[in-house]
Amino acid sequence: MDAVNDAANHTVESVPGRPSTASVPLEAGRRSPTGSRLYPRVTSFRSRRGALTPNQQGAWERMWPAIGREVGDAPLDAAAWFGREAPLVIEIGCGTGTATAAMAQAEPHLNLIGIEVYQPGLAQLVQRVERDGIQNVRLLRGDAVDVLEHMIAEESLTGVRVFFPDPWPKARHHKRRLLQPATLALIANRLKPGGVLHVATDHAGYAEHIAEVGAAEPLLVGLNEVTGGPGGAVLDNAPIGFERPVTKFEGKAHRAGSAITDFIWGKIE
Repeated sequence: MDAVNDAANHTVESVPGRPSTASVPLEAGRRSPTGSRLYPRVTSFRSRRGALTPNQQGAWERMWPAIGREVGDAPLDAAAWFGREAPLVIEIGCGTGTATAAMAQAEPHLNLIGIEVYQPGLAQLVQRVERDGIQNVRLLRGDAVDVLEHMIAEESLTGVRVFFPDPWPKARHHKRRLLQPATLALIANRLKPGGVLHVATDHAGYAEHIAEVGAAEPLLVGLNEVTGGPGGAVLDNAPIGFERPVTKFEGKAHRAGSAITDFIWGKIE
């Protein structure tokens, strides 16, 4: 999977007999009093390493203390971090930030948090934020499920974006897929009434899985045609935008003839 959309995709082998947060996030993500996991959780992201270039390192040292944090257990005070009260949107798997930066610039009225595990990808986004003077982006490095479980309050998010998560196409790896029933329930819990979940995938099998899981979540209702919703004016009046710039990864999918499926759900009010 391309680094642009490879967040939340870090492979950690499971412990035999132990549950995965793919189906039970709140239990399998349990931590000891010191904050370390009592046992590993099967995550949906791949482990990736890469060195920063000198320019990336310089931007990282200048910008990260202000706009970036490691994922932890402390509840997030978004208003204090951004220095303002504004609707909060998180993007799970921001990769190198092509979509993140463009959407942030198009939506200056929103506070946007990108979550990613791959440091070189984050560093590219940090460079772009510095170069373009983008004020409404903050970044978290680590596991998005940890963020949702420990850092985000109930009914505090206006939007959640998940663009091209790893499809884990082999049947034995399906348990590693991020968008499982428990994760959708967690996202729905964190969305405000009227908040929006926007998911995009280029993998037909994963699209079928996502459609089934989303349809089964009682707190979510379809807003676009793919999810059984009306689309049209309903989407025009949504609290976040849905136009995505075509990233390098998505361009490859188009050239390969892969269909891109966008799912849009809203939380019932």
